[in-house]
Amino acid sequence: MVKAHEAEALVLMANEVLVLNASYQPLAVVGDRRAVTLLLAGRAESVAAEEAPPVFRSASIVIEIPSILRLHTMVKTGRPRTPPPSRLGVLRRDRHKCGYCGESAETVDHIVPRSRGGASSWSNLVAACRPHNAEKGDRLLHELGWSLRITPQAPSPTHRFVRGDRPVHPLWEPYLSAS
Repeated sequence: MVKAHEAEALVLMANEVLVLNASYQPLAVVGDRRAVTLLLAGRAESVAAEEAPPVFRSASIVIEIPSILRLHTMVKTGRPRTPPPSRLGVLRRDRHKCGYCGESAETVDHIVPRSRGGASSWSNLVAACRPHNAEKGDRLLHELGWSLRITPQAPSPTHRFVRGDRPVHPLWEPYLSAS
């Protein structure tokens, strides 16, 4: 069963299109209007679309809006960089599950507290439920006899294409996981 916020996210994603470089490397997420502009200008081609894609209509043309576009020419990009850690990024990476108990997480915790020299880095941040975050305080895991259920690590650079707290569009998965 699809949760209400996931259903809303899928509806919102219908207006977003993944743009791939000529080499099929993900470049950006653009709105449906920009996608149509790229198609009409002959700068891109449709790679994948929904079964019943939304359409743009004019007096003389009907254009189906694809879910994924590929540019005809190669665009130079810098080396992909890992985004800096953020509360939302950590929650998304850990799928809103507490790193200590696996229940629903609302906060982020420093594994090694900042008061003890811990950094605000991907490897030192974990999603946490409020009770465990409060109970842990500024103590270390071994002092409590706790262990982590996950190994925190930086997300792949392709996570920048997924905005907010929405699931990845199913048609985008192969292109985002390949890079």
